[in-house]
Amino acid sequence: MSTQRGYFTADEVRAAEAELFTRVPDGVPMQRAAHGLATVVAGELRARTGGVAGRSVTLLVGSGDNGGDALWAGSMLRRRGVAVTAVLLNPARAHAKGLAALRKAGGRVRDEIGDPDLVIDGIVGISGRGALRPDAAELVAGLRVPIVAADLPSGVDPDTGAITGPAVRADVTVAFGAYKPVHVLAAPYCGRIELVPIGLRLPEPNLAALEPASIGAGWPVPEATDDKYSQGVTGVCAGSADYPGAAVLCTGAAVAATSGLVRYAGRGVADVLAHFPEVIATEHVSDVGRVQAWVFGPGAGTDADAHKRLVEILATDLPVVVDADGLTLLAAEPDLVRGRSAPTVLTPHAGEFARLTGAEVGDDRVAAVRSLADDWQLTVLLKGRATLVATPGEPALVNEAGASWAATAGAGDVLSGIIGALLAAGHTPAWAAAAAARAHSLAANLAAHEGHPEAAPISATPLLEHIRPAIRTLRALARPEF
Repeated sequence: MSTQRGYFTADEVRAAEAELFTRVPDGVPMQRAAHGLATVVAGELRARTGGVAGRSVTLLVGSGDNGGDALWAGSMLRRRGVAVTAVLLNPARAHAKGLAALRKAGGRVRDEIGDPDLVIDGIVGISGRGALRPDAAELVAGLRVPIVAADLPSGVDPDTGAITGPAVRADVTVAFGAYKPVHVLAAPYCGRIELVPIGLRLPEPNLAALEPASIGAGWPVPEATDDKYSQGVTGVCAGSADYPGAAVLCTGAAVAATSGLVRYAGRGVADVLAHFPEVIATEHVSDVGRVQAWVFGPGAGTDADAHKRLVEILATDLPVVVDADGLTLLAAEPDLVRGRSAPTVLTPHAGEFARLTGAEVGDDRVAAVRSLADDWQLTVLLKGRATLVATPGEPALVNEAGASWAATAGAGDVLSGIIGALLAAGHTPAWAAAAAARAHSLAANLAAHEGHPEAAPISATPLLEHIRPAIRTLRALARPEF
């Protein structure tokens, strides 16, 4: 079972393509890519219109190989009875062999898109940077039919997923040879991703996503000889008189994530015990007893008392997750964690990241989160629809949530509780953060749908209630029949 899916930059893919060209005849990689593209397009036509022959497709063709892929795919579709029209955005630089193949198969070249059943985006490929040019942007803006993107949606940066102006928003993207960062960092613009292997030999990825089945296989569950202590004891210091709910959400997430023991320290003792009587709760960190990992910050405040609690927790040799108010305290005093020998996980959103670093995240979110992790020598989880996890010396990990249902108050408190429980169970910071992000996003999606095809907005409480169903789903994926 594969444990992760790699995402490869334009430079990495070009290097792999150069190596491939030494092993196969000229033109074979493009033929493989075009055949895969044509197959996916035919499947889309069948699913959307009930057939392939007699349907119509328009190709938006730029210069370079992506335009060639589209043209060759068009020639293959034409031979299956599809009416194919190509709109050449730069006729002088259109792929000559692909254009000749399209014309030989009976495809037409026109200046207008017409009224097709589907459009193939072959405007730019992995060498393209920046937004669509005005002529292409005008054509794309007028489309009201499904779009299948060749390799990536044009106008979206292949390495960062940044969108700086007009861009294609595809229904399906057919990735050639490898997944690229754009496919996970700009997922809403890519639609469904279909990978077409073309024979690339790829390096170890610098950006990867944990496969859901591998998360399910690695999720801690009680073994025959386990007891409540051997499964990990999670300490939670969260909540305050102003934000008692944060204590409940964070502690509840730790309770739901694993079967060990959760100890709570803070001002929300009564509220926590009212919701989770299985928690051992006390007001002071010094009285909490033995734990294997700490979570600090959600709703904890930023006053002198909160600072004292944070210092006390960070002085231990235990893994610590710092979130929310804890990040505000660290922004003013980063030396509290810089150089800390025990595992430390920071979980900022974009605003908190800017406070920690003094700079906005920017377009290259992967580089930004790596920079903070390397500078402070700890693990950083940068929240977002595509949540990123960086640890010094390790590949960055990414979790694409599939939707934004977790964008609700208190959801971060739940996430930090899950991470803390996985750290207490003995997982590495990177795995704990990435696996928690996957379970968290899945719980949000399950809560939003509640078994219905149409979703509805949620709050953090139903998200918390769906952590266990999310874990069950992940563990089910790890069964051999999957």
